[in-house]
Amino acid sequence: MEFITDITGIVDEADYTDPGRLMKILRSYSCEKKGSCYRVAGTYKELEHLSVQLSAEKHYVHSATHGQQDASTHIKSMHVSAVVMTYIQQKCSKELTKIQGNSFVFETQPELRTVHNNPSSTVQVIIRPQGVPKPPVQADYVRQRFITFYQRTASDLQVTSVSVSPHEHKDLQLRFPRILFKPSHKYEVTATAPFVHIAQLKKFLLQNTLSSSLVQPGNKGSKDTLSSRTSGPQPTQDKDPEDELCPICMEPIAITEKHTLQCKHSFCRDCLETAFKYKPVCPTCGKVHGTLTGTQPDGGKMKVTTNGSSLPGYEKYGTILIHYYIPSGIQKAEHPNPGQTYEGVSRVAYLPDSSEGRRILKLLIRAFDQRLIFTVGRSTTTGRNNTVTWNDIHHKTSTHGGPTCYGYPDPDYLSRVEDELKLKGID
Repeated sequence: MEFITDITGIVDEADYTDPGRLMKILRSYSCEKKGSCYRVAGTYKELEHLSVQLSAEKHYVHSATHGQQDASTHIKSMHVSAVVMTYIQQKCSKELTKIQGNSFVFETQPELRTVHNNPSSTVQVIIRPQGVPKPPVQADYVRQRFITFYQRTASDLQVTSVSVSPHEHKDLQLRFPRILFKPSHKYEVTATAPFVHIAQLKKFLLQNTLSSSLVQPGNKGSKDTLSSRTSGPQPTQDKDPEDELCPICMEPIAITEKHTLQCKHSFCRDCLETAFKYKPVCPTCGKVHGTLTGTQPDGGKMKVTTNGSSLPGYEKYGTILIHYYIPSGIQKAEHPNPGQTYEGVSRVAYLPDSSEGRRILKLLIRAFDQRLIFTVGRSTTTGRNNTVTWNDIHHKTSTHGGPTCYGYPDPDYLSRVEDELKLKGID
């Protein structure tokens, strides 16, 4: 997954009693003044360091004169799946460390080890600052990064059960390091991982089952274990040992079966067809090939209107209002709890009525038609299950308040949402 590397922060000098001290801090950064605000551009680490400097400034109004509480009190906690969070903590620790940085730590309540065996359990994720208090905007940015990563991980995660002996269990852990194996019964383990890795596991187990069935009954020296079975079919005549390996089955790609995508990654044709039945994206880089269809419930409506009022940061333009309506209904096989009811939603989102805003609107209309804007699940804001929620394409649902209130001003919002849409194959 790629993380946002270049961001922009807004610093209002009205929040500081000594403009000279503020300018001394900002002198080391690339900034542009507009009215009473400074627009500071840089990498996430640079703006993180700036936030720490501003937080420590003794004349910062919110901490010096209003007795503002620790920023952690302003961070909304999130209710997430215990299964997904367990996988993230154990198999995505590097990505999680990048998100929280050195300034925050993620805690779960209750502890994951007490609930991970229950597939329907949820936990509360709390983001706590480390060291000096952090500005709410910095904490909210970390929260948004985590939500984006969590949603992308959860959307591709699969859980399956396999019957293996304790010895085979250890062998599988070595062969498939990206799969999280958890014993469930004496000879059964639960495997959790993205689709590609589960597909690899199933193919490996199928090949070894077929191989063991061919062992002669009188061959007393053979044992039916993963370590003694062949790891897959022997290369056929049209395979060269020096050929590249298929990232899905980990076998040499047959010359006549090789399929190379536009992104230049190659796979066995059958492996790729199986992967594309689940999601038409490259299993290696995630680039969309073809049309990606989401799990947005049917029957929804997207209505667009405009008015003459302007949004902060886009004073020269009017405003585009996007009215979304998804009615309540019954969940289908593609949803978390098929057969159960789900609660619909009505949402309004805002875009500037500029050329760039209208271009983003056209992309959002395509995303809505491809059922990518909403999904059914647990709301990260209310904690309710079986409800229609946003699906990894962020919207501005407020006209004011800045990023912490999902509103404007937010100079880089349009470029960010364009990147999110591009990940879905919409550009």
